[in-house]
Amino acid sequence: MKTWHEIRRFPLAVRLLLVNQFGVNTGFYLLVPYLATHLTENLGLSAVVVGVVLGVRNLSQQGLFLIGGSASDRLGARGVIITGCALRTVGFALFALGDDLAVLLAASVLSGFAGALFNPAVRAYLAQEAEERRAEAFALFHVFATAGALVGPLLGSALLLVDFRASALAAAGIFAVLTVAQALVLPAREVAPSRGTVLADWREVLGNRAFRAFSLAMVGMFTLENQLYLLLPDGARRATGWDGAAGLVLVLGTLVGLAFQLRITRALGRRGDRARWIAVGLGLMALAFLPPVLVTGTGGGGPDGTADAVLRALPVLAGALLLHLGVMVAQPFVMELIPGFGRPELTGTYFGIFYVVSGVAAALGNAVVGRAMDAGRHGDAAWLPWACCALFGLASALGVARLRRLGSLPAPPEPAAPATAGEAREDRGAGERREDQEVQEVKGGTPA
Repeated sequence: MKTWHEIRRFPLAVRLLLVNQFGVNTGFYLLVPYLATHLTENLGLSAVVVGVVLGVRNLSQQGLFLIGGSASDRLGARGVIITGCALRTVGFALFALGDDLAVLLAASVLSGFAGALFNPAVRAYLAQEAEERRAEAFALFHVFATAGALVGPLLGSALLLVDFRASALAAAGIFAVLTVAQALVLPAREVAPSRGTVLADWREVLGNRAFRAFSLAMVGMFTLENQLYLLLPDGARRATGWDGAAGLVLVLGTLVGLAFQLRITRALGRRGDRARWIAVGLGLMALAFLPPVLVTGTGGGGPDGTADAVLRALPVLAGALLLHLGVMVAQPFVMELIPGFGRPELTGTYFGIFYVVSGVAAALGNAVVGRAMDAGRHGDAAWLPWACCALFGLASALGVARLRRLGSLPAPPEPAAPATAGEAREDRGAGERREDQEVQEVKGGTPA
């Protein structure tokens, strides 16, 4: 209940963006995890063609985050968010309606480019609206995103009982609703005139040595976070002999996030600088890959009965809990610091480049972990991928700790000065009047 009360204290735009992220992840995970199966089993495409379709979607998103970030800075985050959701609506609808390779490639490009547009734009808008409460806003953003990543596959599994097209149309419908909601409710904000060219903006951001070092240090975080969908589910299945155990990894994180994410972020934000907690979070993420080795790294057989399966599941779930906890500690402060590396007019560009780096890191990291999984199975070294992940996390933690010692990281936004009782009442009244004005603009048809 306290979390929902805190959500109401944020501006209308922040609350809409939280709901938006829940819908984005619900729609995405409702469709994309089942796309490869549809292409191979329903359409009969070869593995090579399926790889091309999926690769085009991923490249269109990860490779074009920079475009979305710059567009957010120059055109305004609101319009870029709306455009991105509208394009994903069309892209997902094409997956439902088209079977030809040309249509499938168009759907992949549109849905991928849509993510490249709205992902950095949403984060830039959220950072600007939340101001000094940026870390708390990103903490809630992570909770809503995780909840959507859990609900999406469950809903997708149910819709697949009908057929894949039902899932694709449902996903397109979710993005259509989000597009309309943002167009009607998301307030427009004035965009500062650009002082130079887009290329000059990119050179300025890429020339920021502290930002480059921080982005590279975060490679471990994104690589390990991706193991919630690769290594940990595989470990849970192997330890218990039950396919459904993989879902417990995500359920656990969602429940823990809903209960504790905001409390953790708020408590840590009052105790020490952000860089310390980012390093601590990365350290926890590294430790998360040690408990599962007890049951998955020995190369032994499966469980001997239900009781043994439950016991073998505990180390894997302990690792998943540590990984979720590490992400909960580090990620809000990472997102909070990114805009502080440069001028506010380039917030979207900073997020765009950061997510290009993270996307490449996640792809390479998954390739390394996948290679280690294969090598471990064939070479009687099942512990190998877990050790690789622990080293990734340790290297990132040490990298952030070094940047902290060098004083290379920006300070978080300054909190507002404590207000008197009368000033607090005036602030609340002003906030309520602002929100009422935004609602009246929407009802009156004025462009938001």
